[in-house]
Amino acid sequence: MKKIIISTLAVLVACPAFAGINHPNQGSSWQMWGMDPYVGLRGGVSYNNLNYKFDGNKESITDTVIQGRAAMGLEICDTVRSEIEWSIFSKAKDSADFGAAGRVDIDTKLQTLLWNSYLEFGSYKIVRPFVGLGAGVAFTDVKRDGALIDRHSESKTRFSAMGTMGVTFDMERFAVDLAARYNYIDIQSGLHNFGGDIGIRFMF
Repeated sequence: MKKIIISTLAVLVACPAFAGINHPNQGSSWQMWGMDPYVGLRGGVSYNNLNYKFDGNKESITDTVIQGRAAMGLEICDTVRSEIEWSIFSKAKDSADFGAAGRVDIDTKLQTLLWNSYLEFGSYKIVRPFVGLGAGVAFTDVKRDGALIDRHSESKTRFSAMGTMGVTFDMERFAVDLAARYNYIDIQSGLHNFGGDIGIRFMF
């Protein structure tokens, strides 16, 4: 898994060099079905809230995590784009009192693979706000441990949805995006992730 992650990031980091080969006044060097491709790298911080049920009790397991995202997409027109995005979140850790089970430690690992679509609006050429929606799958690993219970791990692939709003700074060959995001993952009684990130997209 680590080799795949390193290889993917190496390709994405190398892409900007190819993106800048063309003269800045020219259009994209190539297109896919009449649409301009791009790659994007994003990073930020988010707040995890997992509603965890155990031994007849439900508690909120919360933590602040770091998030990293890599995307490959197409600009369908000047204001609409669509992409496949892979996200990795650092481990979320928290503990809660579950009645007779006592104090239980909960660790959550999360990755998502989403298909996102964005709509930019406004008449400004460089600065434009945008909204976006996405759906896909989440790969989760939730572990629990405590003094009165055995250690237990549960890995699941579940539905995930994303909503976002932000602003993009379009520099023609690349764009900088500032975004606030909400992710929902269908595990336990629901995992809610609220965060913000900054990203850069390189156009070809």
